[in-house]
Amino acid sequence: MRHGRKVNQLSRTKAHRDALMGNMADSLIKHKRIVTTVAKAKALRGFIEPLLTRAKTDSTHNRRVVFSYLQNKESIKELFGVVSEKIATRPGGYTRIIKMGFRPGDSAEIAMIELVDFNETYKGTANKKGAAATAKPAAKRTRRAGGATKAAKKAAPKADSTPQVETDGEGKTEE
Repeated sequence: MRHGRKVNQLSRTKAHRDALMGNMADSLIKHKRIVTTVAKAKALRGFIEPLLTRAKTDSTHNRRVVFSYLQNKESIKELFGVVSEKIATRPGGYTRIIKMGFRPGDSAEIAMIELVDFNETYKGTANKKGAAATAKPAAKRTRRAGGATKAAKKAAPKADSTPQVETDGEGKTEE
């Protein structure tokens, strides 16, 4: 039974688990995204989120506390420099876990964990010209009636009245 175990042990000792989390956090800060198993990604999220919160206020004490976990000067510079500027206004939720399927060798479920503010694909910016800011907002979508509201269906343009040409199985047209 797992009474009182709030941390996933990952089949490792405390020292091994701490070293694993420190190394994975170091790689995540350097590369902004890493691919690992889902269990390790979830454990890493719980490990690195408080460090990212500390990095938002640059002080000697916070640098020393974070260094006690990471043990790498370059990643500390990156964390308190580039990363802290990007996450300064975010109140929390600095990481995102995306499941990627199963690993071929041992069928372990793998996932990609990434820093949210460093992924340009999922951000709200569509292009560099600012067309997304001037575009008309999309109609409200619901799960009913095929995903659109009644007002959106009425406003939708009608299909053009060009005749459709049907073909039989051999490529000949039927009129």
